[in-house]
Amino acid sequence: MKLRVIAFTRRGAELGRRLLSVLPGELAEGFGPGKVDREAWTAESFRSADALLFIGAAGIAVRSIAPFVARKTEDPAVLVMDEQGRHVIPVLSGHIGGGNRLALSIADAVGASPVITTATDLSGLFAVDVWAVEQGLAIENPEAIKSVSSKLLRGERVRLKSEFPVSGAAPEGVDVTEDGPADIVISLHSGAEGLRLTPRCLTLGAGCRRGISADAVEAAFAALTSREGISPSAAERVRSIDLKAREAGLLKFCALRGLPFETASADALAAVPGAFSESAFVARTVGVGNVCERAAVLGGETLLIPKYAQDGVTLALGLREPRLTF
Repeated sequence: MKLRVIAFTRRGAELGRRLLSVLPGELAEGFGPGKVDREAWTAESFRSADALLFIGAAGIAVRSIAPFVARKTEDPAVLVMDEQGRHVIPVLSGHIGGGNRLALSIADAVGASPVITTATDLSGLFAVDVWAVEQGLAIENPEAIKSVSSKLLRGERVRLKSEFPVSGAAPEGVDVTEDGPADIVISLHSGAEGLRLTPRCLTLGAGCRRGISADAVEAAFAALTSREGISPSAAERVRSIDLKAREAGLLKFCALRGLPFETASADALAAVPGAFSESAFVARTVGVGNVCERAAVLGGETLLIPKYAQDGVTLALGLREPRLTF
C-alpha cells in the first residue's frame, strides 16, 4: 500500500517520521517556510496513493479531500490522526480502500487508539465489501452493499450464491445457496440479481495486426464479453507473443484497463499442449499458428472462450479457477 502522510505542526511531523520508520510511505510538511501546497498535495495523492494520512485537525482533512471524493470503489483510504498520536480515524474508504485495517496498523505502530465508525465492524458482522477486496473480487454494483449490510444489521440472514466453490465456514448471518434468489452473487457473468461480485480470474490472450489502435482492441474486447455475457472486470491480465511486446495499441489498452501485460516467445506458445484453431498464415508470420488461444492458457489456465476475431484483433479467454474462502 502506497501511503502518503502530511503533517501541519512540528510535533505532528515528528510523529509522522516515527510512523514511517515502521510503515513504508512518504511524509510532507504542511507548515513552515517550505511547506507544501495542501490542495496540490491532496490532488496528487488522490491520484497516485492508496492511502492518505492527515496529522492534524479532522476539519483540515475533510475540506482538503472534498473536491476529489468520487466513488467508494475508487477513492483511496483517508485517515486523520491528532498530533499527539492519541487517536487515528478512518474517514474515507474504511472498507474497500482498507482504511480500517490501516488504522489498526498505524495505531499499533505509534500506540494510538483506532476509532472505527463503520456499523458492521462495531457490531462484529460480516463486512461483504472488505471480504470482496480480500478475495480479489470486483464489486460491480457497490450501491447494493448497503442492502446486504442493512439486512445483517437488522438481524436478518443474507443468501450468497457462487459459480465457484467457497471453502470454510460461512460467517454468521450468511447462508450459501446453489439456487434461488440471492443477496450476494459471485459470478463471471453479468446479471441483475443482488450484490454482484466478479472474480478477477481470466487471462485475455491477444493477437493483432501491426499498428492496431487501443480503441480497436477495446471494441473487440467489449464485443467478446458482451456476446458471452461475461463481465469485463473478470480480466486479470493480458498475454501475447513477444513480438507484440511494444505494440502501442495493446500497451495502451492494458494501461487504460489497469491490466498487466505479459508476453511469451513463439517457442513457448507452440509448446502449450492442446487443440487450437491454427492458421498457416499466422504460423508463417510469427512462428506459431495460434497466438491468442495459446497465450490464454500458457499459465495453466483452461480455455474458456476460443478465438474471437474482429477488425484485426484476435482474442481468447483462459480461466484460472479462483480460490475463494471465508
